[in-house]
Amino acid sequence: MKEAIILAGGFGTRLAHVLGQNIPKPMAPVAGRPFLSYLLTRLEQQGYEHVVLSTGHLAEKISDYYGSSFGRLRLSYAVEQTPLWTGGAIAYAMQQTEAEDVLVLNGDTLFDIDFEALEDFHRSHHAEVSVALRQVEETARYGRVEVAADSRISAFREKSETPDGEGLINGGIYMIRRKWLLSLGMPEKFSFEKEVLQAKTGEMRCFGRRFENYFIDIGVPDDYHKAQREFPTLFEDGKDLFLDRDGVLNVYRSNDYVKCWDEWTWIDGAREALAKAAKEFRHICIISNQRGISKGLFTMTDLEDVHRHMLRDIAEAGGRIDHIYICTDKEGENRKPNPGMALQAKRDYPEIDFRSVLMVGDMESDIEFGYRLGMQCCYLSKGEPVPETVHDKTDWIEEDLKCMEKHIIGEK
Repeated sequence: MKEAIILAGGFGTRLAHVLGQNIPKPMAPVAGRPFLSYLLTRLEQQGYEHVVLSTGHLAEKISDYYGSSFGRLRLSYAVEQTPLWTGGAIAYAMQQTEAEDVLVLNGDTLFDIDFEALEDFHRSHHAEVSVALRQVEETARYGRVEVAADSRISAFREKSETPDGEGLINGGIYMIRRKWLLSLGMPEKFSFEKEVLQAKTGEMRCFGRRFENYFIDIGVPDDYHKAQREFPTLFEDGKDLFLDRDGVLNVYRSNDYVKCWDEWTWIDGAREALAKAAKEFRHICIISNQRGISKGLFTMTDLEDVHRHMLRDIAEAGGRIDHIYICTDKEGENRKPNPGMALQAKRDYPEIDFRSVLMVGDMESDIEFGYRLGMQCCYLSKGEPVPETVHDKTDWIEEDLKCMEKHIIGEK
């Protein structure tokens, strides 16, 4: 399980005259959404499953707003009755996690990195703490981090009131070995930065990985206002991916159906393409006509077994499918090209806007389905002639899902 902690208990003293006294800093509105929602969005997009929100000041404002979930994320709360400082807050929240390594983020900072890259770095260095580092032109506001040639952090320097020049800073994102932190025997209240990172640098396995991604700390008014200008382009409306199954993920069986897992053959590159899609799309759904059930050629139990194996293979490749919609009927509202399965998805995920959905299929009915609902459409030809009726209703024609990667990752 991928688990994360967000430190969301700050008082926001420097923003108080901007936000007022009744809004906790992580809930500061940015381009119409609470800042915290952007952090949760990135975690959901990158496959996290459980997030512990460490709250304190005005904690109920956060829990009342989000409840127990955010999209696919399960949310828990570690509420400080008295301020525990950063270290105490992390340790307290860690008690609600189970993963061997837990991601920790500051609730007032967006460092838009690839969390998986930090996790891979952390494990490859057998680290107890790994820190996401950022190069900035002036380190004085943040404090400087010194890194050795082997990526081991040799020192965390204090913030300075005088200019300190260009260098690396702590980006406020950590991957921490859970058991190690809880075994330190720290007091209930302690500073993670001063009493762990600074004080124990030489006696722990602490490494830093440099990232060049977008970075902003909304803790000061100037950067808070900067976020208002920049977030609308950084966070476009969510994109969703709908996929047909047979002929898109697995080799199409002419005049036949996949009746059991032994009859399933992956199309080359499909799993790798789904792994890339998992980082780009908010929801990924399979939309599949499965009339073989109504014909008595296989059962729903058979189909569920096929999908269980399919989902396992996709997950092992780093991808995901959020929901599988099927229609077993010969006709009716749910059978493509009719819109029934899309309307089911809309009920399950109200945030879906069909105009922001990419529909991928290898049949005319797939493209007609997407076209009727105003989706972008990609027809997969499998190297065969493209029906004339498809040309006017699809945005792209590609040979297979692997060739469609340029659309998955947003290139045109």
